[in-house]
Amino acid sequence: SKMATMVVANLLTDDVSSEILDELYKASREFTKSKKEAHKIIKDVIKIALKIGILYRNNQFSPDELDTVERFKKKMNQAAMTAVSFYEVDYTFDHRILSELLLECRDLLHALVEQHLTPRSHSRIDHVFNHFAHGEFLAELYGDGEEYRLYLRKICNGINKLLDEGTL
Repeated sequence: SKMATMVVANLLTDDVSSEILDELYKASREFTKSKKEAHKIIKDVIKIALKIGILYRNNQFSPDELDTVERFKKKMNQAAMTAVSFYEVDYTFDHRILSELLLECRDLLHALVEQHLTPRSHSRIDHVFNHFAHGEFLAELYGDGEEYRLYLRKICNGINKLLDEGTL
């Protein structure tokens, strides 16, 4: 847990992913009005990603779980493209659609790690996805507030880069 900081995240991820995490942190901090809570959310993102990455790289997933990995990747890709589309096309944003996609990703992730991670890790998954899928958070992020628009622009530019590279 001591390693799951932004500094370590920057060391372990590429520049684009680090920038997305930074902007998600800023938007979360603005929404929650709590530096501590925003830090905890991003820390949970990093812990989840590291644990799943370690399981995947060490071939710990069964064939059925690997199918779930593929379904998760497709659903996360769909959520990412939807998030960018909502940003790029005015008056198309519907928090229910994006929220539903993110919650489906959460459920797939729970199914994937059911046999591998502790209940505490499952609560981290809930914490992260419930925060980012929260209708009020999404409404603020996609709203007219200039500060949120700046965060969203950088997040979507980063997502577009990852989509173009085939990383996401």
